[in-house]
Amino acid sequence: MTPSGQDLLKQARAAATALKPQDVQRITKEEDITLVDVREADEWRRGHLPDAVHVARGYLEFQAESKVPDKDAALIVYCAGGNRSAFASETLKQMGYTNVRHMSGGFSGWKDAGLPVVEPIVWTDKQADRYSRHFVLPEVGESGQQKISQGKVLVIGAGGLGSPALYYLAAAGVGTLGIVDMDDVEDNNLQRQIIHSTATVGMNKAESAGKTIVNLNPDVKIRVYKDRLTPDNVDEVFSGFDVVLDATDNFATRYLINETAYRFGIPSIYGSIYRFEGYASTFWPAKGGPCYRCMHPEAPPAELAPT
Repeated sequence: MTPSGQDLLKQARAAATALKPQDVQRITKEEDITLVDVREADEWRRGHLPDAVHVARGYLEFQAESKVPDKDAALIVYCAGGNRSAFASETLKQMGYTNVRHMSGGFSGWKDAGLPVVEPIVWTDKQADRYSRHFVLPEVGESGQQKISQGKVLVIGAGGLGSPALYYLAAAGVGTLGIVDMDDVEDNNLQRQIIHSTATVGMNKAESAGKTIVNLNPDVKIRVYKDRLTPDNVDEVFSGFDVVLDATDNFATRYLINETAYRFGIPSIYGSIYRFEGYASTFWPAKGGPCYRCMHPEAPPAELAPT
């Protein structure tokens, strides 16, 4: 006799190790646990457990190994009420996962217990389409896109280095971009400074870059700074940003950026280019790393620093 759906559910529940929501919260604080949410995408968007990995039940066999590659990892699976997670737990075991439990009561039980919930951004249809390629990347997903959309990045310099950085940060959907540049767009900039155009020649570069970004991605908030960065205004300019990109071309400004990022405790990402040579570095002393001045304690003599 072919077993019914209820029979299969009873078998799955009997075989799966169930944990109450309160136990799950306690265990996640004490152990290295991966939470796996097997609900559908629309359910996930309405809220999920902190730090959970989303693998919809219908795609479990296809996506689990890319999203949770370690088959010996300690997994706790949950769904809305506890049924799909019981089935999913057994499927994961059949796929070779060795330490799988599931949460009884599911997300509803977790919420009813008053435990913390992450409420993602509610994407519009246009935003969901715009960022759809990020959503399907296991390394980004909707939770990663939410972090990107909440990010605030300050880019100092909207020239040859700042142009592509600003363009791609805007395309990725970074929530707020600060742009610092006192120069105006010139014709000889246009062969490499891709964020500017013939129509913005003569315009301040920070304003020109902001105009391009608004046309590219209206989700991005823009802060334009048209003055030179100085010790008098640097704290005001840096305030509220998570990361600073140094796309400048002179040592005095580089050292000022480095020292301010150090005081603010935020990472400074630095790039430099000369003809066909270039390099990039990330400095974050707050996390135990060096700073720019550690690499270059003093600026070289002017005659040794090519333009």
